[in-house]
Amino acid sequence: MKATFSALFLVGALFLAGCSSSTQSGDDSDPITGSDGEMTDQGLSLELNGSSDNMSAGGLSTVYFAFDSSTLSDAARSILDANASFLKTNSAVQVQVEGHADERGGVQYNLALGERRANAVRDYLVAMGVDSSRITTISYGKERPLDLGHDEAAWARNRRANFVVTAK
Repeated sequence: MKATFSALFLVGALFLAGCSSSTQSGDDSDPITGSDGEMTDQGLSLELNGSSDNMSAGGLSTVYFAFDSSTLSDAARSILDANASFLKTNSAVQVQVEGHADERGGVQYNLALGERRANAVRDYLVAMGVDSSRITTISYGKERPLDLGHDEAAWARNRRANFVVTAK
């Protein structure tokens, strides 16, 4: 009798487990939240303090600048259009835009250049409809290079504005 009851209980438990669903139906589901509760964008991780430099900032991408310039290129605008769309879709996400320069030039000059780059990115995103209260800026000048090389390829990678997630 005990064995029969245990077998019936096991069959019932398996039946109920087989009927459960891990997906929600309807429009209430959040396409950005993964099964572990971490926010994702098409498989990309959106981590608190995640950076676009290492692809841990969801759908946000780093933008790059020409030498001695804070002018947004067509390629940078295209990236920022996608970033603006991501931020408008994910209204809880707040970011810090970090402006950077390559190693050439003085410390103060590169801090000012990094600030102009970060502000150019922020201003563009605000013009695209992202609330300015969700975006802070900071300049690191040449103090935090992404690439430690000393050639044009390394310098080009360091002339950037990247995104760091400060709230999600």
